[in-house]
Amino acid sequence: MRDVSHSVSRNPGPFLSRPTGAVRFAFRLPIFLYRLGLGRVLGYRVLLLVHRGRKSGLPRETVLEVVRHDAVTRESVVLSGWGEKADWYRNIEAATALEVRTGGERYVPEHRFLAPEENHAVICDYASLHPLAFRVFARVFAYPLDGTEEERQQFAESFSLVAFRPRGETNGRGPLNGQTNTTQREVVS
Repeated sequence: MRDVSHSVSRNPGPFLSRPTGAVRFAFRLPIFLYRLGLGRVLGYRVLLLVHRGRKSGLPRETVLEVVRHDAVTRESVVLSGWGEKADWYRNIEAATALEVRTGGERYVPEHRFLAPEENHAVICDYASLHPLAFRVFARVFAYPLDGTEEERQQFAESFSLVAFRPRGETNGRGPLNGQTNTTQREVVS
């Protein structure tokens, strides 16, 4: 299970309320691309997460920006813009996600919640690989670009990051969450 001793101090995200209207539609637009079989055009920068509602038990779909993708391990790391209060985040705390679609792939995932000390390296990689997107990220999250390395590291530790990969695949350290199930992989056209 997950250690939540640091949960109280974690960054709740930059948004005070959930998006509505045109903003909500814009955030959900990629879901329709995935439903039409066009998710491949989004590459590995975006991920469709299918999860079960913790209260309703119904399947839910959430599109998330991928801040790091490892082609070798097929692990995709996402950041919760609403911190640990996001519905999708709380849903996968309660039960494993049902499916992930990214880069034309579709698989049954396993996930891990990154330790706060892992976040800084992920954020730095994101900044170097996607400088334009990182500038937007820095502005939205008030990331201390002019701060010291220690301040940036401390700030990064306040984020809630989650890594997804096909169930049963390893990265040399063994399967995530101790699972040994075989991977279900289907290429989506």
